[in-house]
Amino acid sequence: MPTFRIAVLDLYNNFPGEGMRCIRQLLRRAETDNQVSFVVDTFNVRAENQVPGLDYDIYISSGGPGSPLPSDEPWEPRYFEFIDALLAHNQTADRKKHLLAICHSFQLIGRHLGVGTISKRKSTSFGVLPIHLTSAGEAEPVFERLPEPFYAVDSRDYQLTDIDEERLAELGATVLCMEKERPHIPLARAVMAIRFSPEVLATQFHPEADGEGMLRYMLTDERKQQVITTYGEDKYHEMVELLSDPSTIEYTESVIVPNFLQQAIERITALETVSR
Repeated sequence: MPTFRIAVLDLYNNFPGEGMRCIRQLLRRAETDNQVSFVVDTFNVRAENQVPGLDYDIYISSGGPGSPLPSDEPWEPRYFEFIDALLAHNQTADRKKHLLAICHSFQLIGRHLGVGTISKRKSTSFGVLPIHLTSAGEAEPVFERLPEPFYAVDSRDYQLTDIDEERLAELGATVLCMEKERPHIPLARAVMAIRFSPEVLATQFHPEADGEGMLRYMLTDERKQQVITTYGEDKYHEMVELLSDPSTIEYTESVIVPNFLQQAIERITALETVSR
């Protein structure tokens, strides 16, 4: 059975949440679906200043709480050195490194590569929300089978807007989707996913979120009260209803991360077959 080494970069800073559970669940599922074996190592980036080397095949960099704006945290330059090293490796190496970056990681990489403006939102975007595909997103293999719009868990106080088209072209990057349209609000729409390179995909939303687990989490007394207190009862009931619908979060979860992993496995396997 083929074995692949996977590094999970945990950016939750020891903050409790559902993201890491969802990532691990999808990795276990992908092993079975693709009939492969994964050796998975987790790196606690922010809390323990850990970053992986380039001796892995696939990398998943998680979401996390807090600000993605410049800081003097010791982990930040090490994280960006890793991103630069991975991108540089892929420029010349035959065996590429595949990276999926989620939410907080999306914001950090977007700022580091200078593709647009990272700023604090006027209010938190939170919920199960519609996301609109661009023409590039409709042609993106990892997004294959997603409807227009599709639904995803969105939870952020920051956003990427005002894309620098010249910088995007210089990188060979493309915007894959945007946040919901708000014609009555005179504010820039946030970018929700970017294909930075053939091997590097980043999403502002949470493609790893699972409907069943998130619903179970939302129905706990503690989380229910937390959401109602912060966002109101209507928002809470809307989220529960959408999480209960198998065509929203559950469907998105079944498409994006599984497709990303399958394509990475196929590309690495094809290269090994050719080189034999």
